[in-house]
Amino acid sequence: MATRKRRTAPSVDPLLASREMILVAGSGGVGKTTVAAALGLAAVQRQASRVLVLTVDPARRLATALGLEAFGNTPVRIDDQALADAGLDVRGELYVAMLDTKAGWDELIRRHAPDAATRDAVLANPLYQNITSRFVHSHDYLAMEQLHDLHATGEYDLVIVDTPPSRNALTILDAPGRMADFFGSRLLRWLTVPYRSRLFTFASKPFYKIADTILGSRFLQDIADFFVLFQAMEKGFVKRAKEVEALLVDPRTAFVVVSTLEAAPAHEAKFLAESLRERKMPIGAIIANRVLPDHLADVAASRAAEVLAERTGSGGDGALAVAVAAELGADDEVVDAVLHRMAERFDEVAMVAARERQRRSELASLATTTVDVPWLRGDIHDLSGLGVLARHLRGLPNAAESS
Repeated sequence: MATRKRRTAPSVDPLLASREMILVAGSGGVGKTTVAAALGLAAVQRQASRVLVLTVDPARRLATALGLEAFGNTPVRIDDQALADAGLDVRGELYVAMLDTKAGWDELIRRHAPDAATRDAVLANPLYQNITSRFVHSHDYLAMEQLHDLHATGEYDLVIVDTPPSRNALTILDAPGRMADFFGSRLLRWLTVPYRSRLFTFASKPFYKIADTILGSRFLQDIADFFVLFQAMEKGFVKRAKEVEALLVDPRTAFVVVSTLEAAPAHEAKFLAESLRERKMPIGAIIANRVLPDHLADVAASRAAEVLAERTGSGGDGALAVAVAAELGADDEVVDAVLHRMAERFDEVAMVAARERQRRSELASLATTTVDVPWLRGDIHDLSGLGVLARHLRGLPNAAESS
């Protein structure tokens, strides 16, 4: 008899081996942060490389799954012994970090200031921290700056970025362009008027007097001082913004879109994937998370449910329930009722599976690789659970479920 050839499951291995930067995006609640961590683990299992997982999501869920109390702007290496204790064999080194907005802005000022006097003046400005925390989606721009830095150092072979939920992820991608545009904007010119000219227009004078009365003396002068100093750093900021934009469309960079196959998340994933295509940003893979088994939508599965319904409940002989109850050490009448109810409701499950199959097909048309991850038992909250997810992402056979 001829041996049946096993079908090769889609895998993220080729993507992880061929790219230097991977941005993981998707709507909230689809397991994006966990997938980003599992991708990092999958990379160091397959390759003898240095891999960093960076999260820009304000919710610090990543630390728990990686067995850390907390982490911040400085990359922290996951202990090899902790990985071994979780039954995970790795060839490379796995690091994690989280974007720190305050530390990031301070570093930007030090880097782009034309001289020490400008640097010190900006950092000492009383409005500096308040303005930068709200300035032009500062969190987004800092994320892009940090990506550029990590890539430029060459310290890591692969950087995997966990981005905020999908439509917000697009604000991250657009942040460099917005920063470059800001330096030529009317807003910046208006903010620096009090500093650049002692002669305000007749219409402007009442406004500044009222603002000083309401907000306190020197409020507008402090704003003007800050933005004049900030304008002195235009050349450095604009140059870096263009470099970051180039990095996002570089062949060494790829995007991984994560989604469940429910209606709303799948719609968001489709929107995101199409937006990435419009921006000419490469989509490396789409990961469909918490997917029902494909065979549930098959005719054979529906027929099996019909047979189960016939053999249980009032029309059945009870033999099947007795056998299952003996195996489980449970009451046979309870088991019979459960089996019969499941059989009766199977059409609902089959309908969900059929709809998932259709949505998956729509998403698969937007990427060269689509990886399915089934429902796993319980939430992934430790390294062992991440290992199970990593096996599914790599398309490895007999991936045991998390307990």
